[in-house]
Amino acid sequence: METLELEQLNALLEAESHSIANLANASSFLYNTIDHLNWLGFYLLEGDTLILGPFQGKVACTRIPVGKGVCGKAVALKKTLRVDDVHQFADHIACDSASKSEIVVPLIQNGEVIGVLDVDSPMLSRFTIEDQQYLEEAARIIEKHI
Repeated sequence: METLELEQLNALLEAESHSIANLANASSFLYNTIDHLNWLGFYLLEGDTLILGPFQGKVACTRIPVGKGVCGKAVALKKTLRVDDVHQFADHIACDSASKSEIVVPLIQNGEVIGVLDVDSPMLSRFTIEDQQYLEEAARIIEKHI
């Protein structure tokens, strides 16, 4: 994953001002850029619940309480969570039983979590520290355009 890809993501999003359109394009762009994924998308925070947003992959859970599962825990902790084996993660929510590893990056505006970028893989230990850094940089770009 290259800096050029992040520049392409930024260029794609800066041409549009509607947040849902940008989240939809961002999910497609990232899903088609990163190998060995089975789901990539966004959950947006409403009150104390994450609500399903634009995504790529199989149907997904529509509501996740803050503090529950990897997504909800990432919101509660306000930090990225990289999980090598979701079946070993206490309180994991299995939207797709094929998912084996997951990374969740909080989206933050004005110091507050507004949602998450959630990425799942059918491979154990799929996500490296380099993947985490790339996705965190992508999230910072996305935050500016939603």
